[in-house]
Amino acid sequence: MNSAVIQLLVLAGIAIFLILRLKNVLGTRDGFEKPPVAAPARGVARDKFEVIEGGMDRDITDHVDENSAAAKALAAMKKAEPEFNVTEFLAGARGAYEMILMAFENGDLDQIRPFLSDDVFVTFADVVAMREKEGLKIDASFLGVRELTLLDADFDETSRVGEIKVRFVGELTSVVRDQDGNIVEGNPKEIKRQKDVWTFARKMGVDDPNWQLVATGE
Repeated sequence: MNSAVIQLLVLAGIAIFLILRLKNVLGTRDGFEKPPVAAPARGVARDKFEVIEGGMDRDITDHVDENSAAAKALAAMKKAEPEFNVTEFLAGARGAYEMILMAFENGDLDQIRPFLSDDVFVTFADVVAMREKEGLKIDASFLGVRELTLLDADFDETSRVGEIKVRFVGELTSVVRDQDGNIVEGNPKEIKRQKDVWTFARKMGVDDPNWQLVATGE
């Protein structure tokens, strides 16, 4: 065996020894590992550091006061269902308001039945039936939502049902016509401002993403 081969074997042995030493010191890492979290600076209170580190959930505090019962309820909803987003819910509520309101005005409740609780559906159906009995028809056009405000929220830890109360101010034109098509109420050229307070509910953490309208008010 010549000197070159002997030198190569010696170098290989040294390399293997160093690799084993490094492995014992550093350990092994498989896949992605989170970077180490820096420890709080000396003299800084732990709770203060955590507030600076994480901060309040802006998705909640953009809509309700951070110290309110509503904020705590929304946080509990997020804990029960991490994918829940308040801002996205309100965007959906805006669309639901137009859809439900116009279906009610037009007397077409079948398309919105899945989005109404039994009590609300019965109330809406009674009003629609009364209009039909009197030969009245509403001719309405929705112009948009002028204001949308999250008023309150509640979460039941036992049933895991979350409720969110929203105030809407919508704008529309609306007239009531008799069976001959004559206007008996309203003005087609006058913009009507509609104010409603609706409460939506849903069991958090289930596959069904649909919220239901469970209460109406003003």
